[in-house]
Amino acid sequence: MSHRPDSLPVPQGALDLYDAYAHGAMSRRAFFEGLGKYAVGGLTVSMLAACMMPDYDSKLQTSPDDPRLKIETFAFASPTGAGDMSGDLVRLKDGPATRPGVVVVHENRGLNPHIKDVARRAALAGYVVLAPDALFPLGGYPGNDDDGRALQSQRDSGAMVQDFMAAADTLRAHPECNGKVACVGFCFGGAVTNLMAVNQPWLSAAVPFYGGWPDTKEAAIVKVPLMIHLAGLDERVNAGWPPYEAALKAAGADYQAFIYEGVNHGFNNDTTPRYDADAAKLAWSRTLDFFKAKFA
Repeated sequence: MSHRPDSLPVPQGALDLYDAYAHGAMSRRAFFEGLGKYAVGGLTVSMLAACMMPDYDSKLQTSPDDPRLKIETFAFASPTGAGDMSGDLVRLKDGPATRPGVVVVHENRGLNPHIKDVARRAALAGYVVLAPDALFPLGGYPGNDDDGRALQSQRDSGAMVQDFMAAADTLRAHPECNGKVACVGFCFGGAVTNLMAVNQPWLSAAVPFYGGWPDTKEAAIVKVPLMIHLAGLDERVNAGWPPYEAALKAAGADYQAFIYEGVNHGFNNDTTPRYDADAAKLAWSRTLDFFKAKFA
């Protein structure tokens, strides 16, 4: 049962503080101290903080017990990354013997319930999906996002990119995959997805949601079709988009980008108040249409 005060309005300034906290620019103590400015009109700091933390009890769109789905913990090798890796392998029980694959790349806190939910959504759309957990070498997602972020910060970022690239290679060769693979990622996962597009030119498509950018020089070697989703209020990530877009254009890259005005970084994550239902539904429908077109 969820006890979040979802009816409370969350000031934009408080959401900005959460963004800084969630991305390591602010300590938990400083985050709570900063919320004091917005604890007015009957709101308390604890009420605001509770409203901003993810609600995994009632906000997920799919069930891990969905009878249509086959879900298993899947081990795979990442020779140039962690060595041994693991994640969720999800697909429909019924349907064709082989189908295209999708790698789902999580945020900066491991394979939490929200990303597992996204993987199930992609599987229900007809794909065989692998959602790796970059925290597997450290024991796996620890059950809460704060500890997950702390654990993920202990890992080398380059090694984690190699882990997700190994996931794509593994999925490509899986007997239930037809050899065509795309990737989609969010925040940290968006940045990884951009790098996968640079380094794995055989991918059918890459869809980064509000992720950081490769070096502009790397845009010249991107051969993977890109669909980029950005939040209009996300100044931190968006600052790097104009130069990267210019480099993509100069290289003649196959890309399209959508900026959803008036929404925050993390707008696709329906477990926090940054979620924007209209933008998230539109971005996801565009993503599925993009996959379908590029897998054809």
